[in-house]
Amino acid sequence: MRSKDRYWDCLDQAMEASHGGRTDEALAWLDEALRAHPEGAEAHNGRGEILWDDLRIEEALHEFERAIVADPKFITAHLNRAELMIEDLGEFDHAIALCDELLGGDPDLPRLDRGTEAEVHYLKAKAVFYLDDLEGALFLVRRALKTAGEVAIYRAFDGQILFELARMEESKRSLEIAAALDPEAGHAVYHLALVLERLGDHDAALDAFERANALDPDHYPLPTEVDENFFRQAAGEALDNLPRSIREYIANVPILIEDYPSRDLLGEENVSPQILGIYIGTPRTVGGVNEVVDDVTRVILFKKNLEKICRDRNDLIEQVQVTVRHEVGHHLGLSEEDLDRLGLG
Repeated sequence: MRSKDRYWDCLDQAMEASHGGRTDEALAWLDEALRAHPEGAEAHNGRGEILWDDLRIEEALHEFERAIVADPKFITAHLNRAELMIEDLGEFDHAIALCDELLGGDPDLPRLDRGTEAEVHYLKAKAVFYLDDLEGALFLVRRALKTAGEVAIYRAFDGQILFELARMEESKRSLEIAAALDPEAGHAVYHLALVLERLGDHDAALDAFERANALDPDHYPLPTEVDENFFRQAAGEALDNLPRSIREYIANVPILIEDYPSRDLLGEENVSPQILGIYIGTPRTVGGVNEVVDDVTRVILFKKNLEKICRDRNDLIEQVQVTVRHEVGHHLGLSEEDLDRLGLG
């Protein structure tokens, strides 16, 4: 009994140290807790959360799994493991399988209340989203909302998915609800700015971009806006920097500049509204090296989308270079896997 008392006392000390930002001290208290109770699921989970924050991903996963072995009904460790697999390991199918197990009612696993059931639906929705099944993700996040009621992060994700589906008016409504539920949620405010911009409400969009930046400047920098001439010059330099042999292949391929993809293009090509550039046409490997480029073949750069992901003009110039090389690579017949391998993904 005394060892259990010592265990919980150490957990309290670890929590206090962690909340104070003293992570080394928190880990030391958790180690002490595990000496008192080696199979303490809460201590293993606590270690996992601290290691995760410290970007020690594999070690964090190991701790979450040890917590689950110690107590298979400890729901927090299950949720942490699934989220880590989604956000940091990209093991989307595995995460979906774990979510399905939790939702399956296995008596050896945690019994879910409405809140935890909603969280599992939300995590599964994120994994499905990353696998590009937007309709599936929308269905699942709405299951989460139906189960738990209006939760800001779920409603914001609903709005994000609708934005990616180019359902702008619906997206705006969801994101306005999310921002009202949690005015400090930079994610909701930023996506609301994106939607307002696409709907042509530029003053409101700028205000929302500035609010998102104030809330979380690291994740939501203000767009690096440049004039048309600067952008065209950056695109021209990107072409000039290609090897001569490649420039000969694309001599007749126009490089067009648009602010962002049109609704028609989004529908025809099934791409994200945040796409940086696109190649439209028949790759040389399909059409034959001597085939004349037709009027449809072109590369389009989306100026405002590129500006949003760059922190300064030098960053923008570099990203234009990468995007041009990426889209030219498609004209040369390279797949997305080829481009990723060459560092152009």
